[in-house]
Amino acid sequence: MINDPVAGGFTDQGSLTPDNLFAGDLPRATKMVTITGAAALLKGTVLGRITASDKYLKSLSAAGDGSQVPKAILGADADASGGDVLAPIYFTGEFNEDALTLGAAHTLASIRDGLRQMGIFLKKIVPA
Repeated sequence: MINDPVAGGFTDQGSLTPDNLFAGDLPRATKMVTITGAAALLKGTVLGRITASDKYLKSLSAAGDGSQVPKAILGADADASGGDVLAPIYFTGEFNEDALTLGAAHTLASIRDGLRQMGIFLKKIVPA
């Protein structure tokens, strides 16, 4: 709430819910892309890119369409259960590994090196 003298009192400015996704100051590069896959995905989901369509979905290690290779991290919740949607993704940055959502058969160990080569660094957050 902030004091708004014009409105004659306090005005609700919404709320902030920290997600702890970011783990450092390395610049984050973002882009709006098409999310597909008939699923609702949470911010922080590790995504792969379908080679033929250039669309993104949750990366599953058993996929055979190119999306088995993690390429990006979802920047906002995206619900593609009713069809394709546009959503922001991160191509670079430092991310809290405990805040990520991984697809079937992926582990942090299995995706860490590939993401690092692309400029995405995974870190364990240690409380002060």
